[in-house]
Formats: sequence, structure tokens, C-alpha cells
Amino acid sequence: MKQRINHLVLLVLAGSVVRLCEAAQLPSPPPDSLSHAHQIAALLAQADTLSWEEGENGRALALYAEALSLDKRSPEILWRISQSYLRIADDLASEEQELRLSLYEKALEFADKSVTANGRSSRAFTQRGIASARIALFKGFWESIGMLKDARADLERALELDSLNHEAHFALATTHLKVIEKPWILRWPLGLGWGDMRTAIAHLERAIELQWNCIEYRLAAARAYIEENEPAKARAHLTLVPMLRAVNRTDLIAAREARSLLEHLETED
Repeated sequence: MKQRINHLVLLVLAGSVVRLCEAAQLPSPPPDSLSHAHQIAALLAQADTLSWEEGENGRALALYAEALSLDKRSPEILWRISQSYLRIADDLASEEQELRLSLYEKALEFADKSVTANGRSSRAFTQRGIASARIALFKGFWESIGMLKDARADLERALELDSLNHEAHFALATTHLKVIEKPWILRWPLGLGWGDMRTAIAHLERAIELQWNCIEYRLAAARAYIEENEPAKARAHLTLVPMLRAVNRTDLIAAREARSLLEHLETED
């Protein structure tokens, strides 16, 4: 019952954020002083801490919505709202499929608005690429060929704008991994012949170089190396996972999976 109430609150909040964004067609009130900008900066700092360090993405979304009410066209706020929707959706229980898809679609909507607001924002393109990829993963390969292509284009653009963007490297890697689930001979005529395991691994390793303490990145790299029959490289990543701090449900799940995978590798030695 408590989980259901939380989801209803989340949907109400989602509607409020959408209405705020729709109101962006009206001019935002000009800041009366520097205090206006300071207020936005304080809200973003607080929300970023809640989201990135504590995994409290619902509370973070409420603060981002408050910031959006102060500056309805800010690309920085818009991509953060998109990211919050993605993280909330990722943390949902597996049976909440309808709500998860709805949140992924909201994430795509706000990421698109962020790209429109600033066509040179690497983070905006990253969030739009990730949202497209999430929807593609959710709906299935054959139903989402166009979205996979869109995801790749956005993520490559994000890296053109900022080659140090670890989230874009990781998301581009996972997009390649999704594409190569299907045989090359089937996907090549559909314009998906670009999917490549070695390219995926290169992006995973670069993401880890840039964000060495991310459990999810190391688990994905380990799985890729196992697929390539390189267990030693997989083990090198997995043995580090227990030393890393889990900050959200996704990290906790990834840490458990990494431990199980390492145990499996050790039994094969």
C-alpha cells in the first residue's frame, strides 16, 4: 500500500513538472537580483546531493521542479529533471512496467526540451540518448530500431561536445551491446551494422577511467570480457566492486550481481 501511495505521489509530481515546462512558453520573470540565481544554485546543489550521493531521486525531482518554476527554460534544470525520471524508473520494482515506461517517456520529453534550449550541451544530448536507449530496451529490439539509431547519434554528439563525459561513454557502450544481441546478418540491412563489441569495451573502459568508483560500469565491463572469453580482465573489475560504495538501488543490485559473477568465475578456475 505504501509503495502504491508513493507512486501516486510521483505521478502527481510528474504532472506538476510537465505543467511548469508547458508554462515555459510564457516569459520567465526576470531575476530581481543575484539572490534569484543564488536560490536556483542552492536548489540544484541540494537536489544534486540527494540524487547523486544519496539516491533520493524523488526528493531531488521535487527540488528540480521548484528550480524550474524560477527559470522555466534552463537546460541545466531540464536535463536534471530528465535524469531524475530515468533514475526513479530504474529503481522501480520489476512489476511496475507501465509506470516505468511512462517515466522513461517523461525523461525523453525533458531531455528533448533541454537539447532545444541548448544545442551544445553534452549533458542534454546524453540524457536524450539514454532515454531513447531505455525506451528501446523496454519495448524490444525490432520495435525500437529507430530509437537505437537516435540514441547512438545523440551519444556520439554528446562525446563530440565533451569527450570526458563518462555517462555518454557508458551509454554508448550499452547501446552497442544491445545492438549486437542480434546477428550482424539480420541487423545490417536495417542500418545497425555498426554495433561492435570491441567498440563497446573501449567505451566501457574509458567510462571507468573517468569514473573509477562506479559499480555499474565495472559490472558491465566484466560481463563484456566474459562474453569475449577474457575472464582475467573480468575478474580484475569484479574484485574491486566490494571496495566501492553503493549509492542507490541500481548499485546494490549491481554489487550483488558482481559478487555472484565473481564467485562463478572462481568456481571455474
